[in-house]
Amino acid sequence: METPLAYIKQRVDEDWLIGCDRHQLLYLSQQLCLELSQQSSSTTPPRVLLAERNPLRFLAGFIAATTAGCPVFLGNPDWVEAEWQQVLNLVQPQLIWGQVPNSTHFLSPASPPANTSGLIMIPTGGSSGQIRFTMHTWETLMASVQGFSEYFQIPTIHSFCVLPLYHVSGLMQFLRSLTTGGRLVILPFKALETKPNLQIQPSEFFISLVPTQLQRLLNFHPLWLAEFKTVLLGGSPAWNELLEKARFHKIQLSPTYGMTETASQIVTLKPADFLQGNNSCGQVLPHAKVTVHNSTGEVLTANQTGLIAIQADSLCLGYYPHFFSDLSSLQFPTFQPDDLGFFDEQDYLHIVGRNSNKIITGGENVFPAEVEAAILATQLVKDVCVIGLPDSQWGQIVTAIYVPSHPQIFPDILQTVLKDKLSKFKQPKSWIPLENLPRNAQGKINFAQLTEIAILKQK
Repeated sequence: METPLAYIKQRVDEDWLIGCDRHQLLYLSQQLCLELSQQSSSTTPPRVLLAERNPLRFLAGFIAATTAGCPVFLGNPDWVEAEWQQVLNLVQPQLIWGQVPNSTHFLSPASPPANTSGLIMIPTGGSSGQIRFTMHTWETLMASVQGFSEYFQIPTIHSFCVLPLYHVSGLMQFLRSLTTGGRLVILPFKALETKPNLQIQPSEFFISLVPTQLQRLLNFHPLWLAEFKTVLLGGSPAWNELLEKARFHKIQLSPTYGMTETASQIVTLKPADFLQGNNSCGQVLPHAKVTVHNSTGEVLTANQTGLIAIQADSLCLGYYPHFFSDLSSLQFPTFQPDDLGFFDEQDYLHIVGRNSNKIITGGENVFPAEVEAAILATQLVKDVCVIGLPDSQWGQIVTAIYVPSHPQIFPDILQTVLKDKLSKFKQPKSWIPLENLPRNAQGKINFAQLTEIAILKQK
């Protein structure tokens, strides 16, 4: 393969990197490669934990580690100390780049298993908040780049990145632009509140956002956002009101479906379809195959809701530290992400919600995403999450934890507004107001923390 450092060298005379110094990036990458060559044993490269907050240093570390074939673990600089302890215990790194609290005594002199060389470990967490690492390779990440390029029929991809580089959604923007000859803007999202003058043509760029970021930009800079070639939307489900607002402002929106395990999106809605009123996740990208099946494994036909199953060239090899002598045996033959959905007659995928989040109340199935969308459509809340809490009479009760748009928005007001919007069994029986919901940088809810809060509030 052509190494990441080779790409950086080839492009050093191009004005391709905005927000970072490309010459400094090459210099730091080469210096870190030299450091790794001095650290490596004769047989195995060292385990690297990359926790740089500075984008330039992060990218240099990533380039150096992947070029040297090191197993590299991407870390979130905003993890709290308890999370870092969890990661350090799991990884036992031999080399740490970045600031990690109390990390010195965790540095391991032991060599990693031979079959970890060249693996790119990207963090992911389930609803419990437990941190895991998906094991990717340069090949799985490049399969994602290729599928994206083919789907949009664009050989050169220009990216405008405001998402964290340690997260798959930020990392893939860098890799798409680096390897296809595209330009890359790297800025913190807060910088967009003043709409920076970058001397670029937004109409040439893809920008990736999570729903809360889209909402903020629609409030402050809708005309500027409408200039972008494509606004990729992922991270968490978007509510209908937000989609309608984006459509009103003629945003070239592309809702996506994907995850860390698949190296970002494997299903995407093209902007033309979105602007014509389509609210699905879109169609499957060429490097992936998605099916919907029932609990016995039977593949379902159009408009039948079932469990999602994924096969993709970009699929990760598994979760660290579950190692096998032959990595080819480790790759998921079919990945089942716990999502429920259906394909319509035109092969557009619709995600209904997560199977594990399904609420069974009085024998009826309630999918939180439907209830959340109805509550958000009232415009009486800023944010909401619906969960099921144990109940002796109903089995579970539908519980809405919400952030009111005004202090005088009380549960009885919301109940009245929802009366004709949802079936009675879907309407929340318990309402818990909070100032903020526990979401991470990608907008995903920490369900364990939220459930604990809800139980305490009910007592």
